[in-house]
This record gives sequence, structure tokens and C-alpha cells, in this order.
Amino acid sequence: MLKGLALTPPVIGRISIGKVIERNGKRLPEKDDEFTVTSQVQTKDGGINHLVDEALRKTLGAKLRSISVRLLFDDPDLNLRANYSMFDRLTGRQVCVGNGETCRRSLSAGVQTLPCPSPEACDLAKGGYCMPYGRLNVRIGDEDELGSFMFRTTGFNSIRTLSARLKYLHAVSGGQLSSLPLELRLRGKSTTKSHGTPIYYVGLTVRTGITMAEAIARAESEVRKAAGFDQVALDEAAKLGFADGAFEESEEEEGAAVVEEFFPNEMEGDADGNVIGAPGGRGLADKLGAKAAQLKTAGESLPQSPVWSTRTLR
Repeated sequence: MLKGLALTPPVIGRISIGKVIERNGKRLPEKDDEFTVTSQVQTKDGGINHLVDEALRKTLGAKLRSISVRLLFDDPDLNLRANYSMFDRLTGRQVCVGNGETCRRSLSAGVQTLPCPSPEACDLAKGGYCMPYGRLNVRIGDEDELGSFMFRTTGFNSIRTLSARLKYLHAVSGGQLSSLPLELRLRGKSTTKSHGTPIYYVGLTVRTGITMAEAIARAESEVRKAAGFDQVALDEAAKLGFADGAFEESEEEEGAAVVEEFFPNEMEGDADGNVIGAPGGRGLADKLGAKAAQLKTAGESLPQSPVWSTRTLR
């Protein structure tokens, strides 16, 4: 067994509510008002749609705003991992991950555990360089019971809603999360910051046409247990797998894609995708240069010439 390598749920596809487009020779994220299910195969035009995407649209219509899913684990925190994350914009490497109390930070001396006061109170995160980042793994269909589709987000709305729903569903079902017939739903709202423009985020509910009581009654946990399916052991294996690595994302596979999807180098934005900052102000490169100098003086070790930004899709 390799040490220092996080064992994450096998991913066979991705779920997004946006895409990366090319504009003026640069690849930038673009918001969308529907789900898209893509495969693991990426081209210069983005991910190739998964066969599941076409099948769902035939059933649900051209606009995909809900997806029937099941969860892999009974533990809410295994299904959705959410933390504050800082990425090196040049390499895609995670350099700091925290939960508001403690963080694991990559320094010249290695990965160290340090206090995490949350981005608002962290000197390293000033300027919006640290963002909330969540990963939700779900099953679509029954072809691969241990394979999953991942939804990634840096939006407070999706992370907060999904976290609350998972906790509530876990409580009312007696911990049978992995057996409940559930549905991802795309929801919209507008805020003062969005200036009336709809903001789309993701929620999790029981499937349309089923009440909560019916969903719990239909849970197959006892049937699976009688057949020899050990959900408790699966949750424990996943928990140990996550603990094996310092960070969940690998620089080679995930980090670069996350940076491209959520952190383009042209704009700064808030957690709901609204561009902030006034034209004519100090450029981002200038701000980052000053920040790097400040951190160097403080004795911190960061990659050379980091380029960070905080644009997000949701």
C-alpha cells in the first residue's frame, strides 16, 4: 500500500452546472442553468458527455434540472467533503486545506497541521485566495454500485444546502443514507450581489412523487444486509482511505482541472460568481506580488509567482 496517497471513491463521470469555454484565446468558466453529466475523457472543448446524460435527457427533457441518485455511504461527511482550500494556480497543487479550526498546509518543511481561523481571519487567505470547496459523490443507475459521479462546487449555497440536507436525511432515516431513493435538484435564487441575475445551486431531496415516509420505507438497507452487503465496513474503508493522504486532490489528475474550472486568471469574484473589484485599481498580479513579499517576510514558503483568483460557477 502506497503511503501518502488518498484513496477516494472511484469516479466514472462528473456532474456540473457549468462548463469551461474558450474566449479570446483563454479558457474560462461559464455558468449554466442545467446539469451536464460528462465522462472522464476531456478534450480542448471540455468533457465528453457521458451516455447517462443522453439517457436522462430522453426521459426528463432537453433541460436537465433533476437527476435520480443514490449515495455511496451512510456517513454524510463521506458523501460530501467540504473544506476551505487554497490551490497553486500554476501547478494545480493544493497548498492548504482547513475546516475553520485546523488546517493541513504544505510548507518547505513538509505538510504541517496548523490553526485555521477561516479565510476571513487568516493572513494567508486575505484577498480571497482561499475558497470553500466541496465534492459530492453519488451513484446514477445500478450498473456500477461502487462507481460514482462527482459534483464539485466552490459555492456556499450548494455546500450549505447539501450539508444540511445530508444531515437531516441521515437523522430522519435512522442513518440509512445509502439506501434512500434521492434526487439532485437544480435550484435558483437571486441576491443583492447578483443584481437580480439568477444564481443556480444544487439541493438534495427524496425523489419526485415520493414522500419522506415512503422513501424511508423503500430503503433497502435490510435487504442488502441480508444479502451480505456490509455497508458499515464500506464506510470504514472509505474513512481510512481519505485519511491516507494529506490532500484529496492530486496535482496530476484533479488539481489542474479544479483550478481551470473555478479559478480563471482574469477575474476576481465572490462565492456566487459575481465579479468584484473596480476597473483601474491595482492589478491582480500587483496584489499577489505584494502578498508574496509579505508572506516571504513572515517566513512562509509558497510556490514562486503564484497566480490566484476566486471566480466560481456556483
